[in-house]
Amino acid sequence: MPLARSLSVTSLSGLEEWDEEFDREDAVLFEIAWEVANKVGGIYTVIQTKARLTCEEWGENYFLVGPYMESSVRTQVELIEPCNATLRRTIDKMNSSGCKVYFGRWLIEGSPYVILLDVGFTAWSLDRWKIELWENFSIGVPWFDREANDAVLFGFLTAWLLGEVCTQCDEPPHIVAHFHEWLAGLGLVLCRQRQLPVATIFTTHATLLGRYLCAGSVDFYNKLAEFNVDKEAGDRQIYHRYCLERAAARCAHVFTTVSQITAIEAEHLLKRKPDIVTPNGLNVKKFSAMHEFQNLHAQSKARIQEFVRGHFYGHLDFNLDKTVFLFIAGRYEFSNKGADIFLEALARLNYLLRVNHSEVTIIAFFIMPARTNNFNVETLKGQAVRKQLWDTAQTVKERFGKKLYESLLVGQLPDVSKMLDKEDFTMMKRAIFATQRQCLPPICTHNMLEDSSDPILNCIRRIGLFNSAQDRVKVIFHPEFLSSTSPLLPVDYEEFVRGCHLGVFPSYYEPWGYTPAECTVMGIPSVSTNLSGFGCFMEEHIADPSAYGIYILDRRYRGVDESCNQLTSFLFQFCQQSRRQRIIQRNRTERLKYTVNFQIIRDCQPQNATGFRYPRPASVPPSPAHSLHSSPHHSEAEDEEEPYDEDLEVEKDRVNIRQPFNLPNRNKNQTVGLPEKN
Repeated sequence: MPLARSLSVTSLSGLEEWDEEFDREDAVLFEIAWEVANKVGGIYTVIQTKARLTCEEWGENYFLVGPYMESSVRTQVELIEPCNATLRRTIDKMNSSGCKVYFGRWLIEGSPYVILLDVGFTAWSLDRWKIELWENFSIGVPWFDREANDAVLFGFLTAWLLGEVCTQCDEPPHIVAHFHEWLAGLGLVLCRQRQLPVATIFTTHATLLGRYLCAGSVDFYNKLAEFNVDKEAGDRQIYHRYCLERAAARCAHVFTTVSQITAIEAEHLLKRKPDIVTPNGLNVKKFSAMHEFQNLHAQSKARIQEFVRGHFYGHLDFNLDKTVFLFIAGRYEFSNKGADIFLEALARLNYLLRVNHSEVTIIAFFIMPARTNNFNVETLKGQAVRKQLWDTAQTVKERFGKKLYESLLVGQLPDVSKMLDKEDFTMMKRAIFATQRQCLPPICTHNMLEDSSDPILNCIRRIGLFNSAQDRVKVIFHPEFLSSTSPLLPVDYEEFVRGCHLGVFPSYYEPWGYTPAECTVMGIPSVSTNLSGFGCFMEEHIADPSAYGIYILDRRYRGVDESCNQLTSFLFQFCQQSRRQRIIQRNRTERLKYTVNFQIIRDCQPQNATGFRYPRPASVPPSPAHSLHSSPHHSEAEDEEEPYDEDLEVEKDRVNIRQPFNLPNRNKNQTVGLPEKN
């Protein structure tokens, strides 16, 4: 998706004239980000998912640079000796000069090399480097901003590393350095100021000021050209951060961003038009059979149902087979991520389900990390009670089975009245009494440090969704990243997404949107908005996104109340789908992922080519907008009568969809052009 070329800062050249083309084997790529082997936000996913392909392209000449975080390194990084002689000399020189630099392999797909810089060990240089930052760039960083202090340390260490690599090279090096976000951006600025022979790329995944403005409830996108950026940054006490980000964008040889909507935002706020838009992609696993991912959905859903049985013990008065799991996940930004509008829509959905006497129950999960001190005791007790009931049932089953077996051995039909004795009944009664509960199931699974001021909890108190028996919508707030080692909900994020029915991401500020993209890759329908990069991308390339399980919420041209009503309509109509309709829709969503990833690759090609729009399915799509009964209840007979042939569906899509382009053959000796001297 090439844009008009914009010039970088010419007064900070430093990059010598390179040949127009060079062998990739002679070049070295350093990719620098604060989230290398350090899970903080979406950039971690960006780097992790493209590591394998980048390693295949660049081989031994690809190195990731990030901060040394001991807790992450213990479980994610294998520390080894550098295999490259130049890097070995560089790291030894830096370690002997008062730094701590680690080298290893990141234990993810592709196993890329990582260089980890210990910013805490060099904190003694912070004041000296801040003085240099002020004298050379007139950017002052306050002492109390710890994140900005880390950015200063990380930036100077990165520039030191790249400068030392250039010094230790036997021949003039061809080095490309790709910096992600403002936290790594200072290193790029220092490379240009010190005139290092390094080609620089800066990618912004979201602008700092844009994130803060959207959180302040302003009409951001419709007034984008009217903001006084210096004043707005100063009013929010982030002017020093904004200056670091803007300097990186202006100094980079190539400036990129992840979506067209963020490109417009960057042009107005950072005062430079991106050279190219590179939409984020995801690794796509192709299943050998269409039903394989449906089986994975069923298995993951069963794991979530086990958690729900424990969480709602004593109040499990709903049918889990008629329960729909919704979820929202991501950075805890209450309004930016759309948690506010999602909660309001859930309250309205609860009313609609109750007045229509629906048998469907909705359980909405909020997976947003917040400050906690431990698991909620009542939540842990629920899982213990569930396990106790399971153990009791297994014990009684074994006794029953043994008596049944012995009766059949002697050729007699068992006397059912004698199969269970008094001890069995006593054991079962005790187990039933243990499920008695005097309080409602908890909303939050953890003890919140700021319970009284937490936005999600306060909103739940206002709308009155307390998981009571009358509510058809239940809410579970899990303020921690999911992990398969958790004693509460032992599933990782991918497994959790596969087990849910619908991901809901009504974001107001979402430069790209990995969460709905991940849902699509896993064959799970999702709700996105026309203010997210992913939502805009889908609207541009798909004629009817809802037919493929991607619902685009209008948050740009509608007010909050109208958008909330639209989201409520999406959710209510999704609940009306039969199980069969949801299966068909998941099949379409899963098939869509291959074309979406191909189109992302195509849009990143420099050639100008005509685009295409993914058409509506040839058959009538089972989406809420097109194929619903008037009643939310569907009988088994209705499900059986719905004609559907999976092979026929696939063939119809194949006939009606023309491929966007042919992927070019990759050649390891392929030459790449570098930016000209500015």
